[in-house]
Amino acid sequence: MKLLAITSCPNGIAHTYMAAENLQKAADKLGITIKVETQGSIGVENQFTEEDIREADGIIIAADKTVDKSRFIGKRLLVTGVQEGIRQPEALINTMIRGEAPVYQGHSEEDVPAEKAAASGKPQNSFYRHLMSGVSYMIPFIVVGGLLIAIALSIGGEPTPGGLQIPEDSFWKTIEQLGAAAFTFMVPVLAGFIAFSIADRPGLAPGIIGGYIAANGSFYGSEAGAGFIGGIIAGFLAGYVALWIKNWKVPKVIHPIMPIIIIPVLASLIVGLAFIYLLGGPVAQVFVSLTNWLSGMQGTSSILLALILGAMISFDMGGPVNKVAFMFGSAMIAEGNYGIMGPIAVAICVPPIGLGLATFLFKRKFHETERESGKAAFTMGLFGITEGAIPFASQDPLRVIPSIMVGSMAGSVIAMLGGVGDRVAHGGPIVAVLGAIDNVFMFFVAVIVGAIVTALMIKLLKKDQIEQQLAVAGESIGTVSPASGTPVETNDFNNPTEAAEASELPRANGISEQKQRPIRKLTDIISLDLIDTSLSASTRDGVIDEMISKLEAQEVLTSGAAFREAIMRREQESSTGIGMNVAVPHGKSDAVLSPRVAFGISREGVDWNSADGTPAKLIFMIAVPAENKGNEHLKILQMLSRKLMDDSFRDQLLHAETKQEVIGLLEQIQ
Repeated sequence: MKLLAITSCPNGIAHTYMAAENLQKAADKLGITIKVETQGSIGVENQFTEEDIREADGIIIAADKTVDKSRFIGKRLLVTGVQEGIRQPEALINTMIRGEAPVYQGHSEEDVPAEKAAASGKPQNSFYRHLMSGVSYMIPFIVVGGLLIAIALSIGGEPTPGGLQIPEDSFWKTIEQLGAAAFTFMVPVLAGFIAFSIADRPGLAPGIIGGYIAANGSFYGSEAGAGFIGGIIAGFLAGYVALWIKNWKVPKVIHPIMPIIIIPVLASLIVGLAFIYLLGGPVAQVFVSLTNWLSGMQGTSSILLALILGAMISFDMGGPVNKVAFMFGSAMIAEGNYGIMGPIAVAICVPPIGLGLATFLFKRKFHETERESGKAAFTMGLFGITEGAIPFASQDPLRVIPSIMVGSMAGSVIAMLGGVGDRVAHGGPIVAVLGAIDNVFMFFVAVIVGAIVTALMIKLLKKDQIEQQLAVAGESIGTVSPASGTPVETNDFNNPTEAAEASELPRANGISEQKQRPIRKLTDIISLDLIDTSLSASTRDGVIDEMISKLEAQEVLTSGAAFREAIMRREQESSTGIGMNVAVPHGKSDAVLSPRVAFGISREGVDWNSADGTPAKLIFMIAVPAENKGNEHLKILQMLSRKLMDDSFRDQLLHAETKQEVIGLLEQIQ
């Protein structure tokens, strides 16, 4: 099978390429050939050829902005959001493999049945997609305008009682005017490309015209324009009016002039007149009231606003909730209110910087690959790319998302109270370096505090990786107390005499059939004969067979084959390679007469599909009877969990040369 995929996000920076990478990795894993075209901020890369499309069995579009689908008529087409490409790439590809994606007939995706619109079962939100298409084209105008004004003020500004002012005859006044010109295009471009997303090219001119009217209150007798709210309304109105006219049944002779004359003219008239006579005034009043309310926020109310903005920015890390807050702050810049974007600029960079800091300070909370990702996340945070936090949040959302939200909220509040302003629609230390931040010192204080809070929340909420993996292992081979989630501690021996008697019970194949001594430490269930300091097998299955043979030789098992089946059944559920060069294969079986642990060292290491990608060198094989009243296996896992977190202990085990050295070290596990 050969698939094609297109990824695109509103900003065209992080999400676009993360989705492309994850789709490529998923395809490689599933043995599928895939070519991914990215439509990012620098344009189209890895563009499909006509031959690619002709040979393709299907196309996946994972995008939050409109993508031209006309070249895919007659092909199976799956349309979904860019987040699905990042988080569920295998599900998307499997949908194509099963042939469940509909054949595209040239209609808009709104005509595709909702249940087939995405592999996750959630139809793509067309409102959000159209809105983000407009936002993606609007952002460069805000960035250019904000930076040019910030540079002009920082270099050419002169202090006056009313703040920094640029002399009228100065060169920097010209630079400021260029920035102001860029801002005037913000609302028209937003509206124009929303309409373009809905109705294609015929909607572009009506959208831009409607957006211009929305931004200029003089058309409808208002001192202020309708702002970005009016631009959004104008864009959607123009798009759907153009789409409505586009679907008119007209004589063939008129078809050629429909997109270039009839649709633009009629749609522009309808949208323009609607705004001038019906919508402009009321929408402008709403926008002005909202702006005045925000500008007047002081004390407790400003703190509440900062908390809301910080939470929204970090909640979905570049998703729709994030974009709503971001767009709101951007609109306030155009209105001359920089104090809203200031806290947002802090909240934007706190999640990736905080997580990068956490991977450095609290290494035990992360796999090796996550620690490497932390470096990239930290760097992305410096450049104001919140999406650097996504890899961590996708793996552990219930702990990571609350952590970054609390950190961003803390940073936003400090920025709000510290009077931090941002003159450009972007965040992170990069905007401070470029001179776009008011009160730079408090900006960095807010970022640092927010990042530290995030890291501390990670330490508080996130489990150590080996402990977490061993907990999962425990769930797979035993039970836990329903009330507490902790192992059920039962003791089959009521007194020392009974315990002593148990050790004298008749043995079947050398092992007590009924009662065992309570397990106080790991060496209670391991012996020199169950240790191998130099495993010879070079594969996972070979190591498993080698260690099972040791258990058989010590008459721990009634059937090596039956126990192997239990071990392999567990491996099929998920790898027992828990990272940090450790693997804990385990099985619960009727073939096991008494709890035992075998231990082996693989000097070269074997591929165990570990969570952090490291080869398994320290292998603990746990054998547990199917009927195990005392839950000894859980106690074993607890013992291992605590001690294996010690880096120096693992290093000593790896370098142990003799069984006696190993048993001496394992004595410490209790």
